[in-house]
Amino acid sequence: MAYSIEFSVEFEKSMKKLKKKDNALFEHIQKKLIELVQNPEHYKPLKNVLAGFRRLHFGNFVLIYKIEGNKVMIISLEHHEGAY
Repeated sequence: MAYSIEFSVEFEKSMKKLKKKDNALFEHIQKKLIELVQNPEHYKPLKNVLAGFRRLHFGNFVLIYKIEGNKVMIISLEHHEGAY
């Protein structure tokens, strides 16, 4: 199944900041987003308040996303301490 990807405004702001601070991590996230679109159900589903969302770790950062039909919605990219 082919998935499309959609970014939240919050995620786009986080990526702009990250590109200025840590370009290597920025590029790593871009590569992982390609993998994510190909198989979004591979990564861990969250529970409790964040039920219905999934996560993907990048070192100290967590990408939170949601699958809706054939669309992957990227919600946020935050430091682990503030993500949950």
